[in-house]
Amino acid sequence: MWSFFARDPVKDFNYEILPETQETSGIWTLHRGKRKIGGEPVSVFVYEVSTGTEEQAQLAKAAFKRMKTLRHPNILAYVDGLETEKSLYLVTEQVTSLAAHLKAQSDRGGSGELEISWGLHQIVKAVSFLVNDCHLLHNNLGIWSVFVDRAGEWKLGGLDHMTPENEDASTSLPSAKAVHPDMDKYDPPESPNGGEKWAGDVWRLGCLIWEVFNGPLPRTTSLRSLGKIPKALVPHYCELVGANARARPNPARFLQNCRARGGFLSNNFVESNLFLEEIQIKDPAEKHQFFQDLSENLDSFPEDFCKHKVLPQLLTAFEFGNAGAVVLTPLFKVGKFLSAEEYQQKIIPVIVKMFSSTDRAMRIRLLQQMEQFIQYLNDAAVNSQIFPHVVHGFTDTNPAIREQTVKSMLLLAPKLNESNVNQELMRHFARLQARDEQGPIRCNTTVCLGKIAPYLNAGTRQRVLISAFSRATKDPFPASRAAGVLGFAATHNYYNVTESAARVLPTLCTLTVDPDKNVRDQAFKAIKSFLTKLETVSEDPTKLAEIEKDVMSSAQPAGAAASWAGWAVTGVSSLTSKLIRTGPGAEVGGPADNTPVAAGTASPRTGNPVTDGVTVGKELTGLSKAELAKKKREERRKELEAKRAERKAAKGPLKLGTRKLD
Repeated sequence: MWSFFARDPVKDFNYEILPETQETSGIWTLHRGKRKIGGEPVSVFVYEVSTGTEEQAQLAKAAFKRMKTLRHPNILAYVDGLETEKSLYLVTEQVTSLAAHLKAQSDRGGSGELEISWGLHQIVKAVSFLVNDCHLLHNNLGIWSVFVDRAGEWKLGGLDHMTPENEDASTSLPSAKAVHPDMDKYDPPESPNGGEKWAGDVWRLGCLIWEVFNGPLPRTTSLRSLGKIPKALVPHYCELVGANARARPNPARFLQNCRARGGFLSNNFVESNLFLEEIQIKDPAEKHQFFQDLSENLDSFPEDFCKHKVLPQLLTAFEFGNAGAVVLTPLFKVGKFLSAEEYQQKIIPVIVKMFSSTDRAMRIRLLQQMEQFIQYLNDAAVNSQIFPHVVHGFTDTNPAIREQTVKSMLLLAPKLNESNVNQELMRHFARLQARDEQGPIRCNTTVCLGKIAPYLNAGTRQRVLISAFSRATKDPFPASRAAGVLGFAATHNYYNVTESAARVLPTLCTLTVDPDKNVRDQAFKAIKSFLTKLETVSEDPTKLAEIEKDVMSSAQPAGAAASWAGWAVTGVSSLTSKLIRTGPGAEVGGPADNTPVAAGTASPRTGNPVTDGVTVGKELTGLSKAELAKKKREERRKELEAKRAERKAAKGPLKLGTRKLD
């Protein structure tokens, strides 16, 4: 029974003090800590009664009491506390001292003026709250009494010397100078009764600003040297440290002056923070505009701010605020700052939920930006939670949705299971290729099929590829016919010699008289390639097994797809954009630029000639007209050199298959 009363209360404390780091803050020692159950990080301020004086113990107990009763977003948040005969434990939100934070930022490249501007805004707002709302005097304001949380937010602490405005601080509590003799350089020059009661706190605010930009204050006279204080802040700083106490501005007026147009506290970073603080009471139109502008500003904002303040607001705005697609761009920008584990925990659940949205703008932006998050999606989530929603895009009435859905398969195919990729996906591809009214979408479907061929099993490749590419070669849209030819060439290793001779070559030969010159050129090259393979087997039948080794091969794992020489989905995927604008400047499903350009006219965007409603030339091949002409001249020169070489070799007998055709 007696052992119960003799228990050490520290052992029953809900928080554990970590030994890694210790910082001194006035009479307190700052430790990192964590909750014993759950492991949430905290900070623990410890005051050892045995090592301090009676005056210091009095200050520590006063601060302990004030921390429990004061609540403000810019004042260090009290979490828990414990008072024993030996020590005082003050548990707060996780923070580090401002001095340590500025040093760490300087070591990493410098703490920018944007972050400092918002930090000073927070501290001045906290002082204004104490002076104007609570009628309290801080009496201990300085760099040692400011702390920074993990989001970069500055918090006012150091409440040891705080007193009511109408109470004489010299009689109620020991002065800071009495406890720390070296603190007299921060004392204002006037007598205690000079000017407003808060004039001393305003003076010390000026000292804080000086130290933030210039480092520790060596002596009071150093305040006259501006050092690195920004020009926009200089006139307001001079008011704070003016010799006339009556001329010093109230903290609220100082804040108002600095927030004026052109002032140090008037910038996008401060404006964004202020909006986020009041986002719950903003109307939907204001939120929509804010998130649109936020994407452009994030590049200049501090990383910690983006991770710990912007990201939670973005997630909340989507989850509860019906923000919609507008949060996607800033969400993915912030996602770049996260580790793989953090991304998996915070972003992926939201993305999975977004795919079930019926909002077309949301869906198309997800598809357009899939490359930014696909690596974080596991195969199970793709097959069970994402692919079933994505496939609805194949039948969407909006061509832009269908186009992006087709293109997204390049990223999703490596993660799809056998049923989804060999059955469900092939069924949709067959319908699009045969019946879609948009030629560029039929073309992109053919391109995508060739690109994902390595992920199909052998049976599906045997059943689908030749039929699909043959169908494409009969398409009225020239780019689709070219895509069919290139598809044959790119997947040539999946056809045995019998299929090559009996099914592929006859189809390609019909295109040698195609009305489109590009289709004819691609057909001749593909024919030469297949003939070379057949000639090789004819000359040396033992090479048959090597040539047909991929015909019955299993589906390849992610990342094992063969490269495509001379053709890529980015080359032809841009075709659809001539039929409908799907970029940020167009409202999906709205009256966008979805009317084909008349054939024979000039493209309004590029000036290139238009055929069958799409721009040809650089839009299709990736080369300008001058580059195309140069390439054709080079090809012609090589052909002439080859013919000259053949004529020289004509003196001897010719052997089939001795020269590899291009």
